[in-house]
Amino acid sequence: MSQAMTIDEVQETVIRAPYHKWLGLQVVAVHDDGIELKATWREEWVVGVERRYTHGGILAALIDLGADWAMIRKTGRGVPTIDLRVDYHAAAMPGDLTVRGKIIRMGSQFSTAEAQVFDQQGKLLASGRGTYFTAPPSPPKG
Repeated sequence: MSQAMTIDEVQETVIRAPYHKWLGLQVVAVHDDGIELKATWREEWVVGVERRYTHGGILAALIDLGADWAMIRKTGRGVPTIDLRVDYHAAAMPGDLTVRGKIIRMGSQFSTAEAQVFDQQGKLLASGRGTYFTAPPSPPKG
């Protein structure tokens, strides 16, 4: 559907949402079957004050966003999440994060994608898989 979207067009689409902008999401690469994003670390992400590690909810959001936006070239938009599973592998310490999302199965109604979150040294911090509602939007009534 939207295979001709450039990185700049995808970036503009992704950061339309204020939450995505707050996360500091930057589109690094877009592929037919996936996406790579960078999330700019923020002090507000800290949950463990003594060790300064990032809240797991931020990592879960990044997994969801990476998997969802992996389908941008197929859908031209973000799509609703139906189900999401996240596995945590290591604490995310201060520093920007890289998110890689990949389509597993693209369906006409429901699709599956997965994502991984890495720290600046390339260490895997979290991974997950989601199911998304990818049916075309209904035309407006009236």
